[in-house]
Amino acid sequence: MLEGYAAVLLVGLVAGAVSGVIGTGSSVMLLPVLVHAFGPKQAVPIMAVAAVVGNAARVLAWWRSVDWRAVCAYALPGAPAAMLGARTLWAMPAQAVDIALGLFFVLVVPLRHWLQRRQWRLQLWQLAVAGAAIGYLTGVVLSTGPLSVPAFSAYGLVKGAFIGTEAASALLLYVAKSLAFAQLGGLPWEVLSRGLIVGAALMAGTFAGKAFVLRLPAGLFQRLLDALLLVSGLALLAAAWR
Repeated sequence: MLEGYAAVLLVGLVAGAVSGVIGTGSSVMLLPVLVHAFGPKQAVPIMAVAAVVGNAARVLAWWRSVDWRAVCAYALPGAPAAMLGARTLWAMPAQAVDIALGLFFVLVVPLRHWLQRRQWRLQLWQLAVAGAAIGYLTGVVLSTGPLSVPAFSAYGLVKGAFIGTEAASALLLYVAKSLAFAQLGGLPWEVLSRGLIVGAALMAGTFAGKAFVLRLPAGLFQRLLDALLLVSGLALLAAAWR
C-alpha cells in the first residue's frame, strides 16, 4: 500500500506541473495509477476530490487572468450536468467504468485533433452548450480536459486567461461531481482523505514545476498528451479484461 501511495504522489506531482501549463492532463496521468492502487469505484471519487484541489491551485496561479463571463456561461449548465453524469457513472458496474474510461481516452485523441483542425470560434451561448455536454461527460468519464481545451481555445482565450478560465470552470464542475458522490455515499472519510492527499500533490506540482515545464516546446506537450491518452486508455481497457 505504501508503494501505491508513493507512485500516486509522484505521478500527482508531475501531473500538477504539466496541467499547470497546458491546462489539462492531470486526470489522464493519474487515473490509471489510482485505479491500480484503489480500484475503479474508489479511483473516480478520489480523482474528483483531487481535481477540485488541483484546479483551485491553477485558479490561484492565474487569478487575475480569469474570464468570469466565460466561467459562468460554461459552468452554470455544466455543473448540474456533471452531477447527472456522476449518478450515471455510479450506477455502472466497475468493469463497465474501466471500459467507458478506456474507450473515451482512446477515442478522444482523433476527436481532439479534428476539433483543432476545424478552428471553430465559439460565441458565449455556444460555450454554454459545450459546457452542458462536456459537463455530463465529465460526470461519466472523469477527464474531459482534451475536449474543454479546444472549447475554451475556440472562444478565443490564450495563455494565462485560457489556463485560469478553464481551471475555474473545471473547479465548479468537479465540486458538483464531488457533491453528487457524497449524496450517493461514495465519499466516506477514507476516500475523501485520499483525494485531498492526491490533490495536495497536484497543487505542489502546479507551483513547483511551472518554471521547468514552461521551457518545453508547446508541440511536445501536444504529443505527450496524445501519448498519455492512448496509454491510459489502453491500460484501463486491459484492466477491464483481466
